[in-house]
Amino acid sequence: MRTFTVAGRAAKQILRNRRFLALSIFAPLVLVYFVKIFFDTFPEGFDVARYVVPIAAFLVHFLAFVLCAIALVQERTAGTMERMFINGFRRVEIIGGYVLGFLGLATFQAIVVLAEAIWLFELDYEAGTLATLFAVVWLLAIASVMLGIFVSTFARHEGQVFPFIPLIIVPSVFLSGLLVDVSELPSWAEWLGHAFPLFYANAVIQEMIGAGGVLGDVWGSFAILAGYGIVLLILASLTLREVE
Repeated sequence: MRTFTVAGRAAKQILRNRRFLALSIFAPLVLVYFVKIFFDTFPEGFDVARYVVPIAAFLVHFLAFVLCAIALVQERTAGTMERMFINGFRRVEIIGGYVLGFLGLATFQAIVVLAEAIWLFELDYEAGTLATLFAVVWLLAIASVMLGIFVSTFARHEGQVFPFIPLIIVPSVFLSGLLVDVSELPSWAEWLGHAFPLFYANAVIQEMIGAGGVLGDVWGSFAILAGYGIVLLILASLTLREVE
């Protein structure tokens, strides 16, 4: 199947690009460590657990989105996608292949970042809660990859990716409930927050790390987070241009 051909090529490109690979793996680990140093300055009794996992999820979300978008734009400027179209590849095969190609990296990011956050902050959760937290961070990483692919369809070179970063990441931080309860924001801001995947990830995380958290209480947010990536996959397939 041509989708797996594209996926294999994308995976090989990731492994060959040592700088990209290093940024994808070590950058979130370093940032989580700096978060630890930052929270160590807070007075005793501060509820660190309420922020640790959501911040770890945000770091995965941010890096997966930015690095994936840039990598896809580089593929386009190198003429790789144009050659695929010439060889008869369809849009959905190309997009699906790149999603599969980045899937392994996104999974690894989710595992190592969550593991480091739990280890550094000495968080103690039950196995079921840990599994759910990983699933949420993983789904957010996949949604971020697809968001990066979608954004890359509107950029002709790497520089055009950067304006999308503050337009997506900054509102995502302030309107997702990561810093403040969105119910305290104006109604329009609260509704706008629902447009970002981090909102749903944070909703599930807060429920699971709270006392007696039950996934059934936020199953809707979990399902929307999963569906978010599918919608972006469809949009990216529709907006991908055959000719630049």
